[in-house]
Amino acid sequence: MAQPWRRRLTVLGGGVLALVLVAAAAVVGVRWWQDRHRTDLERAIGYAPTDSARYSWTDWAAVRHRLKADVDARSSASDVQAFLDEGYDADLTSGSAMVESASALQQAYGFSPADVDWELLAQGTTGSVLVLGLPDDLDVDALGDGFEELGYDRPDDDTGVWDGGEELVATLSLANGEISPQFQNLALDGDRHLLLASDNATFLQRAVDGLGDGIDDEGLRDVTGAVGEPLSAAVYTGDFACKSLAMASADEDDQGAADQLVAAAGQVDPFTGFAMAAEPDGTVTVAMAFEDDDRARRNADTRAELAAGPAPGQGGDFTDRFTLGPVTADGRVVRMELEPVDDSPVLSDLSTGPVLFATC
Repeated sequence: MAQPWRRRLTVLGGGVLALVLVAAAAVVGVRWWQDRHRTDLERAIGYAPTDSARYSWTDWAAVRHRLKADVDARSSASDVQAFLDEGYDADLTSGSAMVESASALQQAYGFSPADVDWELLAQGTTGSVLVLGLPDDLDVDALGDGFEELGYDRPDDDTGVWDGGEELVATLSLANGEISPQFQNLALDGDRHLLLASDNATFLQRAVDGLGDGIDDEGLRDVTGAVGEPLSAAVYTGDFACKSLAMASADEDDQGAADQLVAAAGQVDPFTGFAMAAEPDGTVTVAMAFEDDDRARRNADTRAELAAGPAPGQGGDFTDRFTLGPVTADGRVVRMELEPVDDSPVLSDLSTGPVLFATC
């Protein structure tokens, strides 16, 4: 006959096991929910190397829809170029690493802006990697066979790098049109339906081996969540934004004018993340993340005043480029809505070079 204490231990053991199983199921459920509710931009940045500092995003499927472009994998190179010209005029393709190679990619590689879902160029101090979301109906194995026919060395396994190199890309460029060095080395992930490319084979292999499933940087998470599902975007870590979107590269007169404007507007604080995005409705969203709610509220006021005034380092006034819409602080994030004036290229103009309202 079993002793009572033994029966109690059995019951307790079963209860602990049940709690562990429930907890494990809850974790899986949360991860499933989070993945289901992440945007393609958030997924793409999660795939990129963790030491990346600058991200250039193009949602090619959304751009084709926005421009009502009737192009696909079977389109001629001239039709694809016409589509890209229209995208450039609409300020939707300035961050793409595929544009200069589009004709060759369309004719020879089996993918191009005419059919990929999206593109993310991630750049850091140790290298850059281009990550492409491939359409679901594209045969990844057949794509690899095509790379081999072009002259890329087939890797030993599915997670290896297709090594092409500078000489091969130069030869292919002569036959098909200009090809960016970014495509010297390629990699495929059939499970995620991704293609990755880099001019450095070793860096690309590390990127493939380190493919993640989330964004570790808190500031990047804040700003990518704030811009939603943009057609095109520039996303920076806080440190990179503070260095690249500053007045340091402007001439002395512009720097002096900027200092006076900032002093009159109020205090500005460093970012923990920055994003500027072209939205489907034609507006441009600026998202700036800060260390805490107080800094965000303070910077919402200061930067709204700066964004409505002169633009030293850029020329003229910001109002020549856009109409300033709502400026809000939600938690740690300041969100600005900009409406381009007369189709002004706000995204490509203000996401590079000295930008006063992005000063740290």
